[in-house]
Amino acid sequence: MSQMKSPKRMAGFFIKGTLLTGIILGILFWGGFNWTLAMTNTEQFCISCHEMEENVYQELQETVHWSNRTGVRATCPDCHVPKDWTHKIIRKIQASNEIYHKLMGTIDTPEKFESKRLELALHEWKRMKDSDSRECRNCHNFGSMDLEKQEERSAERHDPHVWEVQDGKEPTKTCIDCHKGIAHHLPEGWEEAAKKAGLQD
Repeated sequence: MSQMKSPKRMAGFFIKGTLLTGIILGILFWGGFNWTLAMTNTEQFCISCHEMEENVYQELQETVHWSNRTGVRATCPDCHVPKDWTHKIIRKIQASNEIYHKLMGTIDTPEKFESKRLELALHEWKRMKDSDSRECRNCHNFGSMDLEKQEERSAERHDPHVWEVQDGKEPTKTCIDCHKGIAHHLPEGWEEAAKKAGLQD
């Protein structure tokens, strides 16, 4: 005659089984979540929307961020998605607004895109200014600049900020203060609009 398992023993099996199932599901969820983050952080994902591929991606290819003497290419996420996890998640949540506009067809033609270009640029410049040009500084650093290797005009503009960093101070300017239009065409009326928004001296 077989003995029945005690309720205590059955409860132990249930708890262990639940824990094991929870751990496996947690690993699958976390892996899937990180895989999705990685897949949406590629240039291929960015230009899968024709709005990006036909407009700003074409402009990027005309710039020094695309082709240069050192062979270092910046992709869409390098400039527009933070690398650290917390800021990346915040940016991804904000980007959900872009899905809405994709569905609504807000900028689905070159003409619509151009009519929104100034608004989009101001929004992005403000984001970059608020983060102290965090994504630019993933690659560029005043403290690492060799002014002798820069063109005279660039060296003159960077010089005070290089010395601020050398003296242990925070630079008084951030990249986006001077480098609007470095990767994309500047919208019509940008200077006046940027001054009005406090984004230009």
